[in-house]
Amino acid sequence: MLRPIDNYFLEKDEPIKGCLLFLRDYILKQDVHLAETWKYGMPIYCYKGKMCCYLWVHKKFKQPYLGIVEGKRIHHPDLLSEKRAKMKILLLDPSKDLPIATINEILAEVLAPYRND
Repeated sequence: MLRPIDNYFLEKDEPIKGCLLFLRDYILKQDVHLAETWKYGMPIYCYKGKMCCYLWVHKKFKQPYLGIVEGKRIHHPDLLSEKRAKMKILLLDPSKDLPIATINEILAEVLAPYRND
């Protein structure tokens, strides 16, 4: 029987599924202290137990995104806050090559405060 977190990824249609599965693996490879958990009906990535980012699909644009929990602290031109007070998102086009350099910059900035605690 599949876990709900695995089901979340597998129930998506391509190319969103492939994009999310890549991001799942890519995020976890950033640091040995990152762990994946299932909270609020979504995959959330925690650094030493503290939530730092998550994966979701934008309801309006139908595109996957990387959500940043402490987004208000991260200043990157590609991050969107929309109507969120705290979180920001990096909207991704699954039909194009992912912007790995941008993802790396954002993840480095996201993880820095957690690593310094």
